[in-house]
Amino acid sequence: MHTNIFVSFTYKNLTTNNLENSQPTPTDIDYSLERYNLIRRAYWVNGQRERALSLECPVEKPLGYVILLTDNGGVLGSFVVDGKVSSLNSFLTPDSVYIDSGKVLADVDGSYGENDSGIFFFTPDGKYLEWTGTYLYSDIPFEIDDPILKIEAGE
Repeated sequence: MHTNIFVSFTYKNLTTNNLENSQPTPTDIDYSLERYNLIRRAYWVNGQRERALSLECPVEKPLGYVILLTDNGGVLGSFVVDGKVSSLNSFLTPDSVYIDSGKVLADVDGSYGENDSGIFFFTPDGKYLEWTGTYLYSDIPFEIDDPILKIEAGE
């Protein structure tokens, strides 16, 4: 049984290596909208909203569109997204420890721990939103007029 696990593991590693070699990670990306969002969020949630709003972005940010859905399929809201949607669990610093001292590294705001699972984004007029539910995101403008699942009052 251990042989099968080893063979499977080796095969997956070979496949991964082949894919990584034929489609390497880009090394010519010189600006990250994810990091831009994280820096902007760090200012925003720590009371430095003017700094967040005035943070310049040297690349053209795309517009995105997001619809926030409730657990039962209802539409809570739809928004235009300035740039991109980012994960609440993306960080500017590694989630690690100092090797020599064993100390855990704090995040940029001095805090430790995990964030809720979810997303955050900014609107073109500078509003900040977090969402921990289901969402639909696209670079194509869309509207949902009739949700697939409708909730009706029972008797």
